[in-house]
Amino acid sequence: MSINIFLSFPTPHLIGQKAFIDKVEGYVRQQGLNPCTLSISNYDMDAPLAGIRRLMIGCCGLLAVAFKRSFANDLKVRYGADLAGTSGSQLHDVWLTSPYSQIEPAMAYQLGLPILIMRERGVVAEGVLERGVTGLYCPEFDCSAENPFEEFDSKALLDQWTGRVRTTYENRGAAPKYF
Repeated sequence: MSINIFLSFPTPHLIGQKAFIDKVEGYVRQQGLNPCTLSISNYDMDAPLAGIRRLMIGCCGLLAVAFKRSFANDLKVRYGADLAGTSGSQLHDVWLTSPYSQIEPAMAYQLGLPILIMRERGVVAEGVLERGVTGLYCPEFDCSAENPFEEFDSKALLDQWTGRVRTTYENRGAAPKYF
């Protein structure tokens, strides 16, 4: 029996992104995990977050892949800051990802699910995409690499997360302990 996990990623727009997500799906399936993603069959047009929550409640972990989505030559952070002790800054040639790459991991965190987030190199590391915010190290990857998993200690990291997913699955089936 496979264990459901929520697989979160923006719709790929590059061949490398599609190949990477196919490798991720293949890996989690080899581990006996069933990647679940929001699709037409479980999307709620009136309240998309309700559809995400319904699907996520049946999962024992979340694996998020923050792909490049929107490119900015120049991005102004805290533009026009005028409070004492604050200042603006400027970033050059950066990528942003989908807002759902922030929302879905935050929802999983609130449900107490094990979370692993992988961020494509060049995507701004802020919010849950910052290293260590959700617990596990947030590795960067390069879709154009021949084997993007080799860039970080993927085996150990994925094994650690998979172990936490299995523990969540087993704990959900255990009877409550009263003493």
